[in-house]
Amino acid sequence: MPLFPLPDPGEGLVEAEIVTWKVKKGDEVTTNDVVVEVETAKSLVELPIPYDGVVRELLVAEGDVVEVGTAIIDIDDGGAGNAETPQSRELASDRSTDPQRAEPDGDTAQVSRPDDLVPEVADDPSARGASTAREANLVGYGPSVGSTTRRRRKSSTDGSSTGSGSGDARPRPKAKPPVRKYAKDRGVDLAAVRATGEDGVVTRADIDAHRQETQPSEDALSADATPSPSAVAGSTDARETRVPVKGVRKMTANAMVDSAFTAPHVTEFIAVDVSATMELVQRLKDDRHFRDVKVSPLLVLAKALVVAVRRHPDLNAVWDGVTGEIVQRHYVNLGIAAATPRGLIVPNIKDAHEMDLHQLAEALQELVETARAGRTQPAQMSGGTITITNVGVFGVDTGTPIINPGESAIVCFGAVQRRPWVVTSDGVERIEPRWVTELSMSFDHRLVDGELGSRFLADLAALLHDPALALVWG
Repeated sequence: MPLFPLPDPGEGLVEAEIVTWKVKKGDEVTTNDVVVEVETAKSLVELPIPYDGVVRELLVAEGDVVEVGTAIIDIDDGGAGNAETPQSRELASDRSTDPQRAEPDGDTAQVSRPDDLVPEVADDPSARGASTAREANLVGYGPSVGSTTRRRRKSSTDGSSTGSGSGDARPRPKAKPPVRKYAKDRGVDLAAVRATGEDGVVTRADIDAHRQETQPSEDALSADATPSPSAVAGSTDARETRVPVKGVRKMTANAMVDSAFTAPHVTEFIAVDVSATMELVQRLKDDRHFRDVKVSPLLVLAKALVVAVRRHPDLNAVWDGVTGEIVQRHYVNLGIAAATPRGLIVPNIKDAHEMDLHQLAEALQELVETARAGRTQPAQMSGGTITITNVGVFGVDTGTPIINPGESAIVCFGAVQRRPWVVTSDGVERIEPRWVTELSMSFDHRLVDGELGSRFLADLAALLHDPALALVWG
């Protein structure tokens, strides 16, 4: 009777939301069947099951946010037991005796966050000397893998503690990596929290209780506080609707705040006649070699940006505040900001500098289709070096974009429109209708000064005004 835990998605993510179950109680499953769709802070992911068997129980409900390592589904494998562990036997036993776990329609919050699971993988400095990766992830975080004892939850009327952490002096409070992050994000000192977990392990519930005791007003206003059903559905007069901030939207919001208040942003603007670019786009659409891909002004801008980066490599860098260094990248992972139903994401095209125009078109098309389908993986959104955000698709002229974290510049591409433009020919000026757009670029002024930023933006505009320059500069 294997219990399948939420696997570690990597990229430092510690929890995920259960979006859609693909199976129900009684369904037969085979190895690698997709059983659930989950949303992490970075993407929507389908999870396959590693067992053959019959679904005995769905342990968490759709909409629940669960930690990595939490058992989410119970599979009857016909007694094979090849994936059963001491922990799975304990979980099964505990669910049979705990009415909150025995009934799937009971308190799903209790099911979705058991505080006594084995800690998941985390990069904790205190564990680096351990002999194996598995041991490294357990140092200082409570029971070992083989432990068969579990903390029984206390009722709301029982104020006793099962651990030794209520008031004892400890040099380093015990807590799992997600709990440490949970406390850090809320400004809670773990040493001040009364631990109720086994062996003095601090749980999320302990942190919440501590905040309620010491910061009642702040807790009531917290964006992470669970809203009441009426608050989620809207107020009684239907004039408001409250939407929980989580998943991709929450990650994006936090990243934008960190970027805006960490990197000193400077934004510059330039208007450019892109009539030659529009002519090139039309010629490429008529070219049989490009009929299998989508050709747009964004494609030309993407290629022009790669050429401009080659001319100004100092802009393709990032400020490392930890080491006090500027890290120059000799490659271009081109980020494309994409609006999806689940929020804004920025996947990137790896090694865009090595691609010709057709390869770049293929990569751009695949990136957009994957993002719209909600299938962008965390690895596709990491490691970006510079980003384009295309607000022109919404009919917007320009904007002041916020730099994607881990990068030093972002280019904003405005709408391409027919406008009156002064054209000079043989020393004579005349006004003609031309295709015109506006580019803006925000850059990190810690490592990109005004001269470098201005020269880069001017070169980018020149390439759109006359794409043939790419043959000379490239």
